[in-house]
Amino acid sequence: MRRAAATAILISVLCNLASLAQQSAPAPTYLGFDRNDYPGDENLKQLRQTFTYAGFWLNLPPGEKVNNWAGKRPTLQSAGFGFLVLFNGRLFAQLKTAANAARLGKTDAQEAVASAKREGFPAGTIIFIDQEEGGRMLPEQKTYLYAWVDGVTAAGFSAGIYCSGIAANEGKGVTVVTAEDIRQNSAGRKISFWIANDACPPSPGCAFPKRPPGPAESGIDFADVWQFAQSPKRRDVAVGCLANYDRDGSCYPPGVDLARHLHVDVNTASNPDPSQGRTR
Repeated sequence: MRRAAATAILISVLCNLASLAQQSAPAPTYLGFDRNDYPGDENLKQLRQTFTYAGFWLNLPPGEKVNNWAGKRPTLQSAGFGFLVLFNGRLFAQLKTAANAARLGKTDAQEAVASAKREGFPAGTIIFIDQEEGGRMLPEQKTYLYAWVDGVTAAGFSAGIYCSGIAANEGKGVTVVTAEDIRQNSAGRKISFWIANDACPPSPGCAFPKRPPGPAESGIDFADVWQFAQSPKRRDVAVGCLANYDRDGSCYPPGVDLARHLHVDVNTASNPDPSQGRTR
């Protein structure tokens, strides 16, 4: 009887220790990359040595005339990558009026969903709209973004926004963070946030740590993804970063021949497939 009681106590102690170990263990984090140009099938194996997921453009990336990511979802998945699915949104100059912004948000959501389906992404995939302009969002910008979010979610997909997590100075001691501004005015909409903050600190610069920082270490506690390095280096923002960018100002992943000019933006997330875009 005493032996049984002792065994029960020992099992209870071991279970408690295991529970404490799980609670103290840091949540896993994963590195990913994004870039405007598809990196080429021949480079995927090497990139997979460092990165768990890749950005994937559904339409023309900023400033590009061709989207060469089109049709590459199966290839990337077969190479072992998860996804950050991206749709390039509108600049303020294209919106003009609130009514036009609402119309564009709706039609762009339809385009994003149609492209995601065409590429084979499953329902529920998080599509991040690329909000390139920072600072406080103007009414037309908010109208556009929320119309886009509503259109994507109504179609059975999930909505996310890529935007700045850096405080913008509005003068007279007032600052605003784009991500916080969008979230505070979202009227309870469910939105995932991919934060851009390449200032050092908190960014480690062009680095590929074995244990990447968590998204919340970007300074935005609700961040789902944190882009902490950009190519080329933004010298006004990343001036405090260590000299771990290449001398040409770009960030190159380990093991890749620099002659290929395969520069990347570097991200961290707590999910190896942040958009949940894998089909198996």
